Amino acid sequence: YVVRLMAPFNMRCKTCGEYIYKGKKFNARKETVQNEVYLGLPIFRFYIKCTRCLAEITFKTDPENTDYTMEHGATRNFQAEKLLEEEEKRMQKEREEEELNNPMKVLENRTKDSKLEMEVLENLQELKELNQRQANVDFEAMLKQYKEYEEEQKRKEQE
Repeated sequence: YVVRLMAPFNMRCKTCGEYIYKGKKFNARKETVQNEVYLGLPIFRFYIKCTRCLAEITFKTDPENTDYTMEHGATRNFQAEKLLEEEEKRMQKEREEEELNNPMKVLENRTKDSKLEMEVLENLQELKELNQRQANVDFEAMLKQYKEYEEEQKRKEQE
C-alpha cells in the first residue's frame, strides 16, 4: 500500500547526511512484515525516500515498546526523553526488588514518600496564599480614584 505518514522520530540519512525531522510528511510504501506478530498485532514496515538524495529508508512498528525501530538507510537521532523514561522504570524496578527482600526498606520508603508529599502540599499552600495576596485588587477603589483624577484634570483645564 502507499500511505501518507509523518516521520515518527528525528533521523539522519546515511548516504547524504540530510536531517529528517519528526513530523516531516512522506508518501510511503507500507507492508506487513511476514512471520512477525506481537500479541496478535501485525508489525508493519514503511519505506520512505530521503528528501535530498532519494535513498530508501526503512523502519517498522514496535508495538512492544509503543515505538518504531530503524532498519536501514538512516540513523535515529538521540532522544533524551526516552532515556529518561527508561531510567525511571529501572529505578522503580530496583526499588520494588529492594522492598521485596527488606520490610524495613518498605517502611523507610513510605515515610520518605509521605514527607515529600507533605512538603509538596505545604509549598502548594504557600503559592496559593501568595497568589491570593496578589489577587486582592479593589476595582471599585480604582474606578473611584480614576474618576477623581479625571475631575482634577477637568478643573485644571478650566483654570
